[in-house]
Amino acid sequence: MNSTTGHVPIIPFGPHATCTLEICPIEYSIFQYRPSLAANATFGVLHFILMFAHLGLGLRLGNWWYSGCMIAGCASNVIGYAARASLWFNPFSFNGFLLQIIFVGSSPVFYTAAIYVTISKTVQQLDLSLSRIRPNLYYTLFIFFDVLALVLQASGGAISTVSSGANNIGVNLALAGLISQVVTLLAFVSLLADYLIRYFRSKPSAGVSKPLKTFLTFLSIAIALILVRCAYRVAELSDGYSGTLFHDEALFVGLEGVLIIIAVISLFVAHPGFVFNGKTHLIGNSSLKSPTSVESGDELPER
Repeated sequence: MNSTTGHVPIIPFGPHATCTLEICPIEYSIFQYRPSLAANATFGVLHFILMFAHLGLGLRLGNWWYSGCMIAGCASNVIGYAARASLWFNPFSFNGFLLQIIFVGSSPVFYTAAIYVTISKTVQQLDLSLSRIRPNLYYTLFIFFDVLALVLQASGGAISTVSSGANNIGVNLALAGLISQVVTLLAFVSLLADYLIRYFRSKPSAGVSKPLKTFLTFLSIAIALILVRCAYRVAELSDGYSGTLFHDEALFVGLEGVLIIIAVISLFVAHPGFVFNGKTHLIGNSSLKSPTSVESGDELPER
């Protein structure tokens, strides 16, 4: 929508936007609402705190691939929610919208990368014979598709933002990235569920240690929450920037902000260092498999 007021052209959105709250109604903005300053500042602060919490665990327990991915994801959300909070002051800000859609939208990719490597390590430590695929494929294969999803979402978000969502190529790219992320997660969940079912059938539940049960429980919670969040983002973007879901802030707060915060907290509890760093027994009286006994070619990335 382009018009003029006096001698000033009215450009609601884009690199050359001229709209402000003083001269344009909020309905002209791309969200059609002022993003909540309180909610977005809260999410930004919580991710900032969690970023340093995961840094602390990394310093204490190692496993730097896991901790590094978690820190990167939290940092991405800090940037994204800071940008989103800035939209309360100027909901017509092109840069604010671009930053939030890229950084908030892509942050779960870092969390799932941490999960994939952790599950690979879990399979190695528990029972290799029960896995349908080689442990290294849990991270090489799934992280590849995660990176693909990240590239599609970031590039699609940038292209569609420049065109205010009018460029179908950009919207479709971002949507393809989100769909790819959901499909990848579903494939991963299927393999993980299959492995855990086979594992617990082969071991008496009473023989599984409490740390292992806690680890698997919170890891599963995080995976489920991230999957629900990604499914929501697919539905949100299915109608582009003109859809009803895209303009519903309450849904965004609940299904993006709250779910990801809970997932990041769950992944703090499920840090692999709590379970795999020591020599404590996980199953009955059998000790953990030594890392040197893992099959050649299945080693994890260096911590």
